[in-house]
Amino acid sequence: MTDDAIKVERRGAVLEVTIDRPKANAIDVATSRKMGEVFASFRDDPELKVAIITGGGDKFFSAGWDLKAAAEGEVPDSDYGVGGFGGLQELPNLNKPVIAALNGMTVGGGFEIALSTDIIIAADHVRFALPEIKAGTVADAATIKLPKRIPYHVAMEFLFTGRWMEAPEALRWGLINEIVAPEKLMQRAREVADLLASGPSLVFAAIKEVARETEGMPFHEALSQVTNRKLPTVDILYSSEDIKEGSMAFAEKRDPVWKGK
Repeated sequence: MTDDAIKVERRGAVLEVTIDRPKANAIDVATSRKMGEVFASFRDDPELKVAIITGGGDKFFSAGWDLKAAAEGEVPDSDYGVGGFGGLQELPNLNKPVIAALNGMTVGGGFEIALSTDIIIAADHVRFALPEIKAGTVADAATIKLPKRIPYHVAMEFLFTGRWMEAPEALRWGLINEIVAPEKLMQRAREVADLLASGPSLVFAAIKEVARETEGMPFHEALSQVTNRKLPTVDILYSSEDIKEGSMAFAEKRDPVWKGK
């Protein structure tokens, strides 16, 4: 499926989503709503196991909010669609792995989209910035998420100054998983996606829901959510054929055959 701004390709159980709005892959309201539709469809399609999101070209992953559209009247509190800005940040019950393959500068809302994924692979020339401070506004999602991902003082300095962060620094703080040469970016993202697509999808779903729903809970309360099967994905997993298959495969010293049920 192809849209003017969003290109979507199915590759087996993997969905590849490309933001393609030259020059900076900025996202306006229409593009954000389209991204929400794409990721909601990915979430609801039982044949799709993993998604990769990347940008067109090699200069920008995404510059975030489209300031040209803003100058023409779009406002920061617009209705960005079912998944919030960029289709990922507020999409309910997205319990499948999403990989960000960062092909270029990852700025503002583009950075916030990357923070909404589960695994981040960056080309070696990628740079990050949250320049909202220079425009007199707040990087809302990043302000919530970033201090939980990297040391508090590093996050605050980054948010307060709007400075650039190079890929090696992002890797040092654990903000990204790995750095690769640009020509190997999609190859590496697909390797990781294929590995995950062959794995236990019910377990991945439980991991994502547990991590999301128990954030901020005291440990014993969070653990109780799991052990008492209070989370839907955990309850499904513990009653599944796959959990039995995992035990049998281990005992029989063979690779498990996951059915997702």
